[in-house]
Amino acid sequence: MSHRASHPLRIVAVHGVGYHNRHAATEEVRAAQRTHWTRHLASGLGLHTNRFDLDFAYYAAALRTGPIAQGAADMEELDDPLAKELITAWLVELGAPRPVSQGALTLPLRYAASWVAEKFSLDGRLTQLFIRLFFHEVARYLRSDDDPARLAAREEVAARIAEHRPRVVIAHSLGTVVTYEALHAHPELNVELLLTLGSPLAMPHAVFDRLTPRPASPSGPLGARPTSVTRWVNIADPGDPVAIPPSLARFFTGIALDLTAPIDAAFGFHHAKNYLSCAATAATLGPYLGA
Repeated sequence: MSHRASHPLRIVAVHGVGYHNRHAATEEVRAAQRTHWTRHLASGLGLHTNRFDLDFAYYAAALRTGPIAQGAADMEELDDPLAKELITAWLVELGAPRPVSQGALTLPLRYAASWVAEKFSLDGRLTQLFIRLFFHEVARYLRSDDDPARLAAREEVAARIAEHRPRVVIAHSLGTVVTYEALHAHPELNVELLLTLGSPLAMPHAVFDRLTPRPASPSGPLGARPTSVTRWVNIADPGDPVAIPPSLARFFTGIALDLTAPIDAAFGFHHAKNYLSCAATAATLGPYLGA
């Protein structure tokens, strides 16, 4: 790779939840996020931002997710049956006490959030708000295999990769799900490195069993590295309740490295900026930068 080290590293970044800005044009959002993601990557590697040529796949507008009322405290007020179903599956996977996991569809969200916050040493109110935001958007994406919003989000990611022709794709949170499906749908796209951060791809029943293509194997359900990807590296913070389970290699074939690494943040357990600037991300990208 040394003959390419002098050129900026081409990257396509794919965001997670909470990025939809209905008051800004798509190009405004993409420009602002390009700057943010580049700065955090450069900080982690101790390099100048000009070492990166980063494009930003902004798919949130395709999902058309709106804000959730700040005053809504109970899960009943998140009036999306699929979101409630996904939260239930997630709580069971986390090992929630029987009254919580069995009654998750009717239990006020604040109690479920309180249990999660205590388990992971997080702030209770922020955890509650995050759970509602995360599962609201995940449900919007996973509504059905052929939902127009899902297809549009997937095609937006594929289009940015096709246009920018990156060596590296970095996807975070829900973005890892969108990217996984986009790359499977477009085997003609060539990516040297797929780096997934804080990924919920292996979350049983909530995400894993709803992926397209469906994970399948003669010996049991398994997903697979997209054929267009040369190398797949996954990084998960052990305190990130979204990356459940944190290790993807038990569920997907073709993963080169499955790293569990703390990103040294308090409530920032799932924030993209903390994953982007952590040591594990720097070590993964270093060889592609000659660093």
